[in-house]
Amino acid sequence: MASSTSSIGGLASGLNTADIIDQLMKLEAVPQSKLKTRVTTEQSVITALQTLNTKVSVLGSKAEALAKSTAWAPVTATSSNAAVTVKADTGAAQSTLNVTVIDTAKTHQLGYATPAKLTDDVTGASTSIKLDRFDGSPVTLTTDGTLKGVVDAINSTTNDTGLRASAIRVGKDVNGDAQYQLFVESKETGVAQDFELTAADGSALLGGYTVRAGSDAKVTLGTGITLTSATNTFEDVVDGVDITLGAAATNATTATVTVARDSNSLSSQVSALVDALNAALDEIGTQTAYNAETNTAGKLLGDAGIRSLRNSLLNSVYPTDGTSLASLGIQTTREGKLTFDATKFKEAYAANPTAVAEKFTTEGGGFAARLEKAAKAASSSANGTVTQAITGRKQEVKRLEGSIEAWDLRLELRRTTLERQYTALETAMSTMSNQSNWLTTQLAALTKSD
Repeated sequence: MASSTSSIGGLASGLNTADIIDQLMKLEAVPQSKLKTRVTTEQSVITALQTLNTKVSVLGSKAEALAKSTAWAPVTATSSNAAVTVKADTGAAQSTLNVTVIDTAKTHQLGYATPAKLTDDVTGASTSIKLDRFDGSPVTLTTDGTLKGVVDAINSTTNDTGLRASAIRVGKDVNGDAQYQLFVESKETGVAQDFELTAADGSALLGGYTVRAGSDAKVTLGTGITLTSATNTFEDVVDGVDITLGAAATNATTATVTVARDSNSLSSQVSALVDALNAALDEIGTQTAYNAETNTAGKLLGDAGIRSLRNSLLNSVYPTDGTSLASLGIQTTREGKLTFDATKFKEAYAANPTAVAEKFTTEGGGFAARLEKAAKAASSSANGTVTQAITGRKQEVKRLEGSIEAWDLRLELRRTTLERQYTALETAMSTMSNQSNWLTTQLAALTKSD
């Protein structure tokens, strides 16, 4: 700590006053040093609690997912042909469908016959054009009369035509100017997307057009059932199952679509839950252990709240009806950890999915539900026991740091006082030394005079 005053430094007394003051200040700072040690200790405990809290929170999230009954009807959807894809929601009905493509959904397209430059007038006597969607309400679009103006008017978001227009370059005229033909198509697919685009008076625009009519997608399931869709996706063919025709799908394309229970997905989730529980128990074991060889203790050794958490997590393994989870592949080792046998779990699930689900879900008071409750009681951001312990220790650190700051001021004042005292001592001794020297000189002079 910097000195606010300066001392003579023992010139008169011969004492190393700076060193003496430093040694005294070390003694004065002992209480502050103890406070700093407590802060370091508290912060290490907080870090240990935060690490544990994170692992318990992860465990709670995984348990929460498996505690829901909706999690226990996962399905896997496959197609024998990549041109026909299938998506199935959780809980979708199991089924096998033989799909044959009759047609795919297409946009409605018009290609105009007469080429023109982008700046050529193409709308006839009027600069407007007429769009008829065959819904009884034709729309007049205002343009500047040029080919580019027609394209811009059709594509304008303000006009909201539902169409896309392009000027397709097809060559050059005799003067070397680029020539374009107008191409217009609906943004959406399906038979209902048909339209007509003419001059304002209904006459042909740019020499008239060739049409490729929009079409709906159609497939048959081979059982006298034909499905139709304005898009290439057939939604809810079976409850929760969508079938989509890809770009490679053509007339007569076939595919076998299968929706089946996904026991692999469930097995992976249960395995991840067991791993998360073991990770939390390992962390508790590490932080509450005592190493006799190194004489070191875990940061949370003796913490009653952590012991209670460990017991809650382990007790969650045992069903309230007194049965065991061993038949589902979950067992406890002698070391207090869990093991998971995926094969045994899949066999049990295949034999009775509903019964297995009840062993885990909230409705059945199951393992995942119990584990979720125990984990969230500890890690909840609102009132979790571990979370509250972290908050309490952070408040204690803040209080200690306030005390340390107060000691900084106290020690600074104490050093200033000591420096002033020793400076006064040196000044006084210097004055006395000067007086002694003067008296000695006077006495010596008197002796010579006699």
